[in-house]
Amino acid sequence: MPELAISAEKVAFIIEKAREFDVKEGNSDPDSGSNATDDTAVDVLGDDGADPVVNELGSFIVAMNEDEQIDLVTLTWLGRGDGTIDDWNDLRARAVEARGEYRSPRRETAHYLLGEPMLGDLLADGLDEFGIEWTNERLTADSSDPGERDEDEITKPR
Repeated sequence: MPELAISAEKVAFIIEKAREFDVKEGNSDPDSGSNATDDTAVDVLGDDGADPVVNELGSFIVAMNEDEQIDLVTLTWLGRGDGTIDDWNDLRARAVEARGEYRSPRRETAHYLLGEPMLGDLLADGLDEFGIEWTNERLTADSSDPGERDEDEITKPR
């Protein structure tokens, strides 16, 4: 069984954030001018292009190291059904090759992943292929001083 360069906690955080974004819909009434109280805050599900979830998720992915980003792309492809766990090394090699085409690999990898429909579900399916269970609990980025946490532990349960 291959080993992941990214922790299950980081992937779980991305799954949760991606699912928050996936429930959004295109802005169907851009000039509504309605009051959030009157419309039961339904406009919060509209994607107006200034989504803080996307900004947070994008920043989180950009901050990852190269191996973590490559494994994230490979997990996405695995979850999408582009191969099986036995094909991991080949899928990962394809991800490395694709990354080599980018001018700004960190940012373009984040952009690619954020453009993937149902990213959260694909990553969850990818983890399932590894037999890794992730909790459906809300995870959040660890805001403690980097010297106070393990190098690989970026997230912790709330």
